[in-house]
Order: sequence, then C-alpha cells, then structure tokens
Amino acid sequence: MTNKLAIIHTTPVTVDSLKALAAELLPGVHVMNWVDDSILPQLAANGGQIDEIEDRFRQYALIAEKAGASCILSACSSIGELVARVQPQLQIPIIRIDDAMAEFAVSSAQTIGVAATLETTLQPTKRLISGKAEQAGKDVRIESIVAKSAYQKLLTGDKEGHDEELAAVLRSLAAKTGVVVLAQASMARVISQFASEEQKQFLSSPRLGMLRVKQVMEQL
Repeated sequence: MTNKLAIIHTTPVTVDSLKALAAELLPGVHVMNWVDDSILPQLAANGGQIDEIEDRFRQYALIAEKAGASCILSACSSIGELVARVQPQLQIPIIRIDDAMAEFAVSSAQTIGVAATLETTLQPTKRLISGKAEQAGKDVRIESIVAKSAYQKLLTGDKEGHDEELAAVLRSLAAKTGVVVLAQASMARVISQFASEEQKQFLSSPRLGMLRVKQVMEQL
C-alpha cells in the first residue's frame, strides 16, 4: 500500500515547493493537497482569531484521514496552533511545518530573529519559539519584524519587488541576531538567492518540516 501524505495549505504558493521537497525526501509517498486561500484574508480581517478557522481546519484534517493519508502536514504557520487542538480527534499524526524549525532555532542561538510579511504569522511563531525555549530550559531573546509592504507587493504580482524588499529586511535583522527564523514557508525562496555562507544564518520551515514528516512516517 502506498503511503500518503496530506498537506493543508492556506496559499497556492506553497504547493509546488512542498511537492518537490516531498518527492526528494519521501520518494514513493503520494502527496495530496488541500488549499484554502480564504483563510489568510479572514485572519487579516479578524486580527488573527484562529478560533473562527478551527472547525474548517478540523474538517480538512478528517477528510484527509478518510482519504487514506497516513500523516498530515499543516503548511501554514498562521494556523499552526490549531494542530494541537485537532490532533486528539485524529488517528494519524498531524505536524505543524514550523515545529522542527523552532526547536532548531532555540538550540542554535540566544538571540533569535523572527521575520514575517504577515502580522498574523508573527505572534504564533514567537509563541512557538518561546514555548520550545521553555521546554529546553533556555533563555532566549526574540527580535521580530514584519515586512508588510513586501507582502502588498506580492499581492499585486510584483514578485521581484517583494523579494528585494524582503531581502533587505532579512539582512538588517540578521545583523542583530544569531539566527533568523522565517515565519512563512513562502519566504524561503528569497533566501535561496543569497550566497551559501549567508544562507546559514536563516532558518525556513519547509525542509526542516518535511524532514520531521519523514521521521514520523518512518516510525509508523
């Protein structure tokens, strides 16, 4: 029987990159994608109230389980905190994409930068890092920044403008911190344009998240 991984996305931007990562790290695993691009606009309008999304997210997870998934990856950091709420109702593991990244950040540095282009992603990511630091018994300092205008450029289709602006914001944050965590999976491609030495200071969730999925699926 083919192993199946279900991925729940809140933007089509993450579909191809996560499919490519799954093909590389989980050969032979069949990937199923659920995309709901109404979630992020709703969170932007309601100030990040994930309670409004919880029932819908649970339905997607239950549908994925019924469709034969042996594991679910939640690809959106803005709704990452719903994963722990939904897990008890599932017979299969559900993983938040930024969990492994947050653990790695805490083990790597005392001062951690968190960069986002969406306000709704910033707070959940900071809470996740603080929680991981507490579990590890470590004191960390978090410096954060939201590149709002970069996101606006992305919405108007100006990918190049988005990338340039975000790159500048990320470099200024990196100058003040030990590592910089990218709060959104969609930000990872900007880092791929940096020199390899510079890339080492930035952590993005897709690869670390997919490696965690691999680890979990190998244990099933």
